[in-house]
Amino acid sequence: MVVGVLVCDLLLGDVRSLKQKRSVVRPIVAELGRRFAVSVAETGEQDLHRRCEISVALVTGERAHAVDVLAQCERLVAGHPEAELLSTRTRVLDGEDLN
Repeated sequence: MVVGVLVCDLLLGDVRSLKQKRSVVRPIVAELGRRFAVSVAETGEQDLHRRCEISVALVTGERAHAVDVLAQCERLVAGHPEAELLSTRTRVLDGEDLN
């Protein structure tokens, strides 16, 4: 078993309220979950208008698959023009790491 996690720190464009923030973040979260069959959520910076942290997690049987899917997720987030990807953190744990 392999567990992969990707944490993305985003700076949002012209967002002036939490309602506008949701209208930018929700489609990104939904697209990640739909396209890659991963668990995804907004996990940080929920009280700030222009900042957002989105985390992606998946469980798979192969390390290479986890790395590939997380890299594709990162590219998708980076490709959204309304959000600037400031940084990412990726962690892939296999069965030995989980004991």
